[in-house]
This record gives sequence, structure tokens and C-alpha cells, in this order.
Amino acid sequence: MSHLEGPVCEHFQRAAEIVARRWNPQIVRVLLSGPARYRDLRAAIPAISDHLLSARLKELEAEGILRRSVSTEGPVRVEYELTPAGQALVDVIGSLAEWAERYARTDGQSRSTAGGRSR
Repeated sequence: MSHLEGPVCEHFQRAAEIVARRWNPQIVRVLLSGPARYRDLRAAIPAISDHLLSARLKELEAEGILRRSVSTEGPVRVEYELTPAGQALVDVIGSLAEWAERYARTDGQSRSTAGGRSR
């Protein structure tokens, strides 16, 4: 039996909830490039509010997806970086990005590989 057959297991459900939560994919995508400070994340995701960015960073840290590190040498510097669990999302985020380019067009036009027709 394929791992894609049968009922959705609780682990898949939990993973989908984490990855699909609003703004989480964008945060992970930015951090796939390397550690970033809060202001870097805010600049890379301009539509997110400060309140939501702070909340999502805390949630992703609690889930073990990212790590928050504080450097107290000189001015305090807080950086966020992906943990190995977060880095393991590279294929998920990459696949989502490819799917988005193909099917989630913002101009109202969807692309389809089936005969080049729009749906």
C-alpha cells in the first residue's frame, strides 16, 4: 500500500497544519537562505504585521522549525535560523513554489500542462 493511500494520519494532519499556517511558508522560505534578523524577515515579507510575525516566529520555534539566538556581545543581536527540521522543508517549500508558478497565478490566469489550456 502506498503511503498516499488510505486515511490521512494524525502526523500528516499535524504537519499540514504547521506548514500551511498563514505566513509560515514565507518565513521558512526566507530562512532557507540563511539566518536572518527580525527586520530582514519583515522586509522580505512586507504584507505581514509585526504582531503576526512575532507570533509565527514563536510558534515555529516551539515546533522546532527554527531557532532564535541572542548575541549579547556589543549591541544585542537576535537572529533566527532554521533547525535541521526546518531545513528538511526545503523540498516542500521548493515544490510549493514550483506549483505556485504553474497554477496559482495572481493575474487570474491559471496554467495547465494538459493541452496548454486554462481551466
